[in-house]
Formats: sequence, structure tokens, C-alpha cells
Amino acid sequence: MAVPLKNGGMTAKTAVIYTALSGVTTGIGACIGALIGIISESLISFSLSFAAGAMLYIVSGELIPESKKMYQGRLPIIGNIIGFLMGIAAMYV
Repeated sequence: MAVPLKNGGMTAKTAVIYTALSGVTTGIGACIGALIGIISESLISFSLSFAAGAMLYIVSGELIPESKKMYQGRLPIIGNIIGFLMGIAAMYV
């Protein structure tokens, strides 16, 4: 995350600070998730399914079209399909 910020014109110190601040939210979210998991298993499963849906939305809406713009041909879609299948296979391992 720091490299694009630095390339965009930020100083190295500011880029590192912003990168660290974005990581703090992950730690806070993990603590909240651990507390919710203690309260109810069904609530944590709902939260995880919501997060998975959000990631699918981001990948489908942003990353796949961007990869099609950057690389012409079938390689981006084949890579996306292989990655999707590997994700499904990882659930059963």
C-alpha cells in the first residue's frame, strides 16, 4: 500500500504512517470478531458470509474488469477461474 502512495507524491514518512493506520483497523476488527464469536456462533457465521460476499463483489466489480483492460486475451479470465476453483478446493482440504 505504501508504494502507490509514495509514487503518487507522498513523502515516505506519510506513506508509512497511512499504511500503519490502515493496518490498525484490521486488528480492531479481529478483536471485535473474537468477541462476537464468543457470543454466538451463528452471528460469527453471518459476519463471515457477509465478508465473503463483500470480497466477491470487489473482485467481480473491480478486479476482473481491470485485469481485462490491462491484459488482452483469455489469460485473465482463465486465471480468475483457476483461482476461484482453487478457493473452492481449499474448503475441502
